[in-house]
Amino acid sequence: MKKTIYLFLFISLLHLQAFSSQDSILRILAIGNSFSEDAIENYLHELASASDKKIIIGNLYIGGAPLSLHVQNAREDANKYSYRKVALDGTKTTKNNSSISEALSDENWDYISFQQASPLSGKYNSIIESLPELVNYVRTKVGQHAQFVYHQTWAYQQDSKHDGFKNYERDQSKMYSAIVDASKQVRKLGYFKEIIPVGTAVQNARSSSIGDHYTRDGYHLQLDYGRFTAACTWYEKLFHEDVRGNAYKPQHVSDLQATIAKRAAHLAVKRPYKVSKIKL
Repeated sequence: MKKTIYLFLFISLLHLQAFSSQDSILRILAIGNSFSEDAIENYLHELASASDKKIIIGNLYIGGAPLSLHVQNAREDANKYSYRKVALDGTKTTKNNSSISEALSDENWDYISFQQASPLSGKYNSIIESLPELVNYVRTKVGQHAQFVYHQTWAYQQDSKHDGFKNYERDQSKMYSAIVDASKQVRKLGYFKEIIPVGTAVQNARSSSIGDHYTRDGYHLQLDYGRFTAACTWYEKLFHEDVRGNAYKPQHVSDLQATIAKRAAHLAVKRPYKVSKIKL
């Protein structure tokens, strides 16, 4: 009898250990575009590793994709995505001609991110036209385990030539304010556990000595400190840990730039809908 009890306890302990090990891995999937590429494909895994955290990152990528296109692709189960993945060990892979349903079933995702295309990121009416259907589609595919987050993206550089900038009278402050207002309204819908305030983090950082030099082409993030700022914001929101205490810094980011990036992200998490000035 005792042997049976001991065997049962041993097997139970093995199951508990397996569950704990699996549960310690955070899995995040973005249904996005080049802005999610900027935000999570670079440096987020390294930040997690630096603090002994395990993460798997997925990004369903179509350049410039708005929510309406994601909805259309979901309806048709279209194989039109580049499915980028950062594995547990940091290895990056890309599978072309993928569908939303394929990526959703690839992992037991903890978080799934939604976002609007940048020209429409401050246009709530364009968001609400498509977001409910996409959210419902994803929920039916993944069940109740996954939590949904909304990626608040950033305003364009003031001298941006992007055609979509005309939606905001080619004014960065107006675009940022519109993005903030839209993300506030999205928050009230009740779909999302978190708003990831990258747009505010970038705007915070623009108040520093770096200035309005946060993009590489007027709208995509600068490859080093720009992307690092976005990754820091995601890190703090996902892991609920002050990123300022994380030792990781990308090779081509200076100490000052890293300090600004981490402070900008931390302040955005604290105040996601208001610019916090950085005197560095």
